[in-house]
Amino acid sequence: MSTEERPDRFGGAWRRHRAYVVDLAFRLLGDIGDAEDAAQEAFARLARTGPGEVEDERAWLTVVTSRLCLDELRSARARRERADDPAEWQSAVPVAHAVPVDPVDRITLDEEVQLALYRMLQRLAPAERVVLILHDVFAVPFETVAETVGRPTGTCRQLARRARIKMAEASRPEGPVAPAEHRAVTERFIAACAGGDLAELLAVLDPRVWGVATFRPDSPIVAPTSRGPERVAANMIAFFGPRVTLVTHSAFGRPALLAYRERELFGVLVLTISGDRIVSVEATVDA
Repeated sequence: MSTEERPDRFGGAWRRHRAYVVDLAFRLLGDIGDAEDAAQEAFARLARTGPGEVEDERAWLTVVTSRLCLDELRSARARRERADDPAEWQSAVPVAHAVPVDPVDRITLDEEVQLALYRMLQRLAPAERVVLILHDVFAVPFETVAETVGRPTGTCRQLARRARIKMAEASRPEGPVAPAEHRAVTERFIAACAGGDLAELLAVLDPRVWGVATFRPDSPIVAPTSRGPERVAANMIAFFGPRVTLVTHSAFGRPALLAYRERELFGVLVLTISGDRIVSVEATVDA
């Protein structure tokens, strides 16, 4: 591959898959900075591959990113096991859920439930956590999961079963896993916002879609309810476009997204989905 072809290939893969890879890494690590670092490393490794080495970029990136996250989880676990100071255990809670409640609290996200859930995820063995997230959230086949974690397929099935049992024993009212039918819709929405792709964003919005944003009481921005795909899409690009990183979350079981700018949480979007279209977007923005 010539030096001219390689940047074009890398750039295309970055545009197509970056949002997905960051979201995957965030689900595994729970920290937006670590997630973006893992994604950067995965794409750097993709750029170093030769012609014909990678047949399916998305599948390859899934495996590589998951391995990077698994290494990070094992390293973090080892650090916690060596920690004698209780403060170090507290600091191990993912940064994304240790931020001040505002603005998340303004749309009634139950911060204590989310914090308890991620603490529970940290109690899972690294392999259990990776298997659970890859298979149950991202629908990666067990055969691919087995390749990622370096365990037999049957063992991965058992790891997933044990992880589900442990999570069920946490007695949480809702988990962070959106229904499977919502994942494709939210993924298209994130990719469209990340790429500033107005046409794709319009395609994922219902013709009756409406959107509303809540800002800080002292904010100079006034955002009345917007109706119709064109107006909602324009607002999404303006506030949550290419300079923003969106990752999936949940608000009492409803599909939701956390919005980060320069690795700082500044907004939450709660989506209402019907079929394969988004019918409403309720945003809380710290601006």
